[in-house]
Amino acid sequence: MQSALASPVGKTLDEFWSLDEFTDSHPRQSENIKAFSERVAGQASPLVPYKGSAKIAVVYPGEQASDYWRRSVTSFEERLKELNLDYQINSVFSGSSSLVGNQAQLIAAALKEDPDYLVFTLDVLRHRSLVQRLIARGRPKVILQNITTPVKAWRGRQPFLYVGFDHVVGTNMLIDYYNERFGEKKSFAILYGPRGYVSRARGNTFLQAYSDPEARNLKASYYVGYDRKKSREAATRILKDNQDLAFVYACSTDIALGVLDAVREQGSDSLVVTNGWGGGSAELEAISQGDLDVTVMRMNDDNGVAMAEAIALDMAGRGQEVPVVYSGEFQLVTSKDSADRIGALKAKAFRYSK
Repeated sequence: MQSALASPVGKTLDEFWSLDEFTDSHPRQSENIKAFSERVAGQASPLVPYKGSAKIAVVYPGEQASDYWRRSVTSFEERLKELNLDYQINSVFSGSSSLVGNQAQLIAAALKEDPDYLVFTLDVLRHRSLVQRLIARGRPKVILQNITTPVKAWRGRQPFLYVGFDHVVGTNMLIDYYNERFGEKKSFAILYGPRGYVSRARGNTFLQAYSDPEARNLKASYYVGYDRKKSREAATRILKDNQDLAFVYACSTDIALGVLDAVREQGSDSLVVTNGWGGGSAELEAISQGDLDVTVMRMNDDNGVAMAEAIALDMAGRGQEVPVVYSGEFQLVTSKDSADRIGALKAKAFRYSK
C-alpha cells in the first residue's frame, strides 16, 4: 500500500484538452458531436454500402468488479449486428491497466492479426508512447476508451475516436453531492486506483475541490489499485486512525466495495459514508441494500454503441462524420432513490447488456 501524493493545484490534467477546450479550438467538432450523439441515442440505422468487413481487436483491463468493460463489449457487438456490418472481433481482458507489460504483449499479439481497428485504453504514462506509435503507423485505427480528453501533444494526429464518460464531469457531480450533504471542510480520505490518468481525473479533481489546507481536512490518501482487499485494508487503517471521518472518496467500484467491507467490520458505530463510481450492477445492488450512499451512474451501453456507430460510418466512407470525442451521460443515484427510478435508469443504461 503506497501513500498517494496529490498533484499541485492546476496540474491535474494539464497535458490534456478538456472537451470544452477541444471544441472551442476545433469548432466543427461541435456539429459532429451533436449529430453523432443523436445516432448513438437513437435506433440503429444500417448504412449501405459498406466497404468490406471490419476486423476489430479489443484489449481491455476487464478483470475488475465493475462490469463496465464487459457491458461495453456486449453493447458494441449487439449494435454492430443491428447495423448489419460484417465484422470479426477478438476481445481480450487483461488485468489492471497498471500491468503495462502484459497489455503490451496482448496488443502485439493482436497486431499480428492485422486488425482494422484496435480498441484500448489510455491510463498509465507508458500506454501513451505505445498508442502514439500506433497512431503514427496509421493502421489499425485506434479507439481509446474510458478517456474523453484529447492529448495536447498529439495535436492534429489524434486517435480515430476517444470514447467514454468524462471523469471530471462525474467527479463534479460527486463534489456537489458531498458539499450538499456535509458542507465544506469535513474530514475525509481518498482511495485512488493505480497511478495514472483515471486516478488523477477522478481523485485529484475531487481533492482540489474539497480539500482545505488550513482546515487540514484531508486525513489520508492511498493508491490501492482496483483491488478490493487492498482497499479494505487501507480503509480499516484510516477508520482506526481517524475517529471523526465523514467520508471516504472512492475512485472505483472495487475501492468502494473494499471501503464498505471495512465499514461493516467497524460495526454499527461507524457512520462513514462512501461513494461508488460508474453505477454498475455491484454498486446498484449495494445502493438497493442501503450499504452504498451514492454513485455516478454511466449510461453504460452508449459507450459500445458509439464505437459501433463510428466504425459503421467509417466503413461506409463517412469517417469524416465521426467526432474525435464522444462523451456519454451520467445520472446521480443515491440510496434515497426509488426502485422505480433506478429501474428506469438501468433499462436505459443497459439497453443492450441487460
